[in-house]
Amino acid sequence: MNAPRANFSYPTAIRFGAGRIAELGEACAAAGIKRPLLVTDRGLAALPVTTRALEIMEAAGLGRAVFAEVNANPTGANLDAGLRVYREGGHDGVVAFGGGSALDLGKAVAFMAGQDRPVWDFEDIGDWWTRAKPEGIAPNVAVPTTAGTGSEVGRASVLTNEEALEKKIIFHPKILPAVVIADPELTVGMPRMITAGTGMDAFAHCLEAYCSPHFHPMSQGIALEGMRLVKTALPRAVAEPTDILARADMMAAAMMGAVAFQKGLGAIHAISHPVGAHHHTHHGMTNAAVMGAVLAFNRPAVEAKIEAAAAYLGIGGGFHGFAAFVDGLISGIGLPIGLTALGVKDPDLDRLAADALRDPSCGGNPVPLTTDNMRPLIESCL
Repeated sequence: MNAPRANFSYPTAIRFGAGRIAELGEACAAAGIKRPLLVTDRGLAALPVTTRALEIMEAAGLGRAVFAEVNANPTGANLDAGLRVYREGGHDGVVAFGGGSALDLGKAVAFMAGQDRPVWDFEDIGDWWTRAKPEGIAPNVAVPTTAGTGSEVGRASVLTNEEALEKKIIFHPKILPAVVIADPELTVGMPRMITAGTGMDAFAHCLEAYCSPHFHPMSQGIALEGMRLVKTALPRAVAEPTDILARADMMAAAMMGAVAFQKGLGAIHAISHPVGAHHHTHHGMTNAAVMGAVLAFNRPAVEAKIEAAAAYLGIGGGFHGFAAFVDGLISGIGLPIGLTALGVKDPDLDRLAADALRDPSCGGNPVPLTTDNMRPLIESCL
């Protein structure tokens, strides 16, 4: 059976299917980009998948300019360096190429290309996004090479403010890529642990969106189906990296999770963000490490919802069965459960709790998060 191949809109134009990377030149043309800067991360820059993308750009008359100074958790300093390269090269758009870090940084470079305020002035707070000059935002084309964050269909970038040691969500509607090339073949070469970690990020997005108390029935349905796709596809993608159907399902689930979390995220992400900022852990693996503890914490508010989800997913045992499934999924793909097993040593629990309470993800948690319950919750995640 062949993997699906289709064009559809989010509203961003998505070219989904194996081999679609060959259309990178056409995607740039559709976005109005003639002199793109390809933004990727250090680890991906020298790999054949990136070389091929640059060759496709060059053959299309777009040059082969690349910026790869992107950390695993991209920073304001990475952004400043990327903007220097973008401006000095006279570029008019960005190809954001890679996993969530590269996509977030690439989108931020395009967004900040013509701004005259610090990026932190555009944090996702109230109407801060209206401070941006729309004419100063360059177009971007997103090409994910992992299946997890869904950043390719997101209107935000997550950057670490190194001075504050805090992850900040930078938001503007025009950060959304003009075109997405979602080619599951690009994910085949991911290391096993990255496949697993990014896949659990997609699952966390769907689970938290599904449990969020906010009203958004469309996101609710997308989140539920996204969980089903991860349940069936992620173990296969980890065990059989060349299973292109599993890879395609995971790429779809990643986008679905990012669409669904318009409904809200919760304590998984509120904790994961400061842990990542302070301890430099992989975001998806951190989500997985705290997922079981957060699910237990939220049980009083979500038990009926989780029982309904379990029934849809074909999991017996109601809430207990679902919780056992989550633990089994995480351990079955080789990821650690708990922050200690993840390698978080001697955490400053008071600082993590304070930072988590400031994270915008808090607002979507089904059990209200407070100064009284956040620190004990993080302790239970250890």
